[in-house]
Formats: sequence, C-alpha cells, structure tokens
Amino acid sequence: MVANHGHNMQVKFTLALKKVLVNGHLVDEITLEWVSEATPEEVLEMSQKWITTQNFLTRRMSGVKKVGESSFTIEPLEETK
Repeated sequence: MVANHGHNMQVKFTLALKKVLVNGHLVDEITLEWVSEATPEEVLEMSQKWITTQNFLTRRMSGVKKVGESSFTIEPLEETK
C-alpha cells in the first residue's frame, strides 16, 4: 500500500454480523458489502477505528441493539487514476 501513498484506490468493505438483535427481532446473520474509493491513509484510519472503538460501525445502525459476533474486512481492489 505504500506505493499508492496519497492516491485513491477502489476498496471493498465487508461487514458481517451474527446473532443480531434488530428492533426486538433476532437475525441470524447480516452481511453488508460495498465498494468505495479511499486513500491508503483513510483505509488505515478506518481499520484502526474498528480495532480500537467498540461498536465502531454498528452503533450507527438504527434499531441494532446487540451483536453476537462481527467482522470487518477491507480489501483493496485497484488504484484509480
């Protein structure tokens, strides 16, 4: 990622949640995937927030009260020019 320093690249984000309590209903599994442009610095910042901040993404989700397990992956796809 150092070679792309400061340049936007296509990044695929995947958030997987298991045993989620949403508005009083238990959902076995929810997977959200999206592709966005980001710099390597932004990717590093987001991954650090995920690691150090409890419920970094799920606390922004309306109705989500409890999550049994979660994982967040960030996969660089390609550099955009």
